[in-house]
Amino acid sequence: MKIKYLGHSAFLFSTTRDNILVDPFFAANPSYKPENIKNIFLTHGHGDHVGDAVKISKAQNSIITAIFELANYCQSKGAFANGVSFGGKLNYPWGWAVFTPAFHSSSTPDGQYAGMPASIVLEIGGVTIYHAGDTCLNSEMSLIKELYSPKIALLPIGGHFTMDIEHAAIAAKKLGVETAIPMHYNTFPPINANPADFKALVERNGQNVVILNINQELTIQ
Repeated sequence: MKIKYLGHSAFLFSTTRDNILVDPFFAANPSYKPENIKNIFLTHGHGDHVGDAVKISKAQNSIITAIFELANYCQSKGAFANGVSFGGKLNYPWGWAVFTPAFHSSSTPDGQYAGMPASIVLEIGGVTIYHAGDTCLNSEMSLIKELYSPKIALLPIGGHFTMDIEHAAIAAKKLGVETAIPMHYNTFPPINANPADFKALVERNGQNVVILNINQELTIQ
């Protein structure tokens, strides 16, 4: 399984037969062209996370899975959408997904209520990944460790709208992951942060940090 960082909070997960996108906002990566996308997952409704989801869904018959209100919004724009809520395991040929709580806000790009913000636990090709979405540090992360034991966490570090570096390092410890990957930083001035500082804090706890450049891939065995 491969993880490709597409900028901001956008990631592509690929197996030998499946391509899965999360939060496909490509302002920091305008040259990226999504291909053969089977599933799209959205953590919440803000424009810097919904991104090109509707456009991709309409062009490639990709299914957007999101919290119910956000899924309805996407469907109203012509997308193929699956509305869900927290806690139920969703099964796929490539593995499974579970929507879990995040602490943030959620409205659509045109200002409609988009339901609760979410984080997402995904098992893809036997590897369990936690995409935190936009969130502050919260106690749910300890329960996610207990229930799902993620191997990899994708964590916002930019502060202002989400966790900052110090709290994201605590999140990595609470989640008990082997590897943390920083996201949601340096896209806009309010969220400027140095991922090397995050790496230094997390590695003090004996955990690994991989800082991915835009369009860089990480292969997970």
